[in-house]
Amino acid sequence: MRIICTAAMRYVIVPVIVSAALAATPSIAFAQGFGVGARMAWVKADTEVDVDSVRFIGGQIRLVSSHWGLELALDHHSESFEALNQKVSETPVQASLLLRMGSNKVSPFLLGGPGWYHRKVALIDGPGDPDLETTEFGWHAGAGLEVFAGRHVGIHGDYRYTFLDFGKNNDAKFIGGLLPGHRGSMWTLGATVYF
Repeated sequence: MRIICTAAMRYVIVPVIVSAALAATPSIAFAQGFGVGARMAWVKADTEVDVDSVRFIGGQIRLVSSHWGLELALDHHSESFEALNQKVSETPVQASLLLRMGSNKVSPFLLGGPGWYHRKVALIDGPGDPDLETTEFGWHAGAGLEVFAGRHVGIHGDYRYTFLDFGKNNDAKFIGGLLPGHRGSMWTLGATVYF
C-alpha cells in the first residue's frame, strides 16, 4: 500500500514566488555570500508526546546579505526496528527566509518558511506490503544566532517551531490567541562555508 499526501498548490506556489521576489531585490541579489554547509538537528516531532528528540544529519545552502538571507536545508534520519521488521526513514526539507540583525561578526536572526516532511516505512526482510510513504507540509518559524569565525566560515544554531497551527486555538486568551500553536520543534547546529 502506497500513500502520498501532498500539500495544496497554494502552499507551494506562494513561498516560491515570495522567495523569488526577495531574491530579486538588490539587498539579496548583491549578497555578501553564497554558502554551503553541514548541520545536525534534534527533532521532536510531537511536543504532546513525552519522547526524546531524534538526531538528524543534513546540510544547507545559504544566500545571505547584511540584513536578509535565504536558506534551503535538507536533513535525514533512518532507523531500523528489527522486532517490527521495519526501517523508517525521515527526510525534512525546509526553505527559510532569514531576517538578520546585528553586526557582521555576530548576527542574531529570525527565520520562517515552508517545510516538506517525507517519511518512508519499508520492510527489512521478507514479502509483504509495499513501502508506505507520506509527505506532510507545514510552516516553521524560529530564531537563531550565527557567529563568523573568519571571513568565509559561519557557525550557527537555531530553534524552530514546526507545523505551525494558525488560528485553530480558539480557547486561548488574548495574546495566546494571537500566537500560532505548533506540533513539533527542532534545534539545529551547523557550519557554513561562504564563497
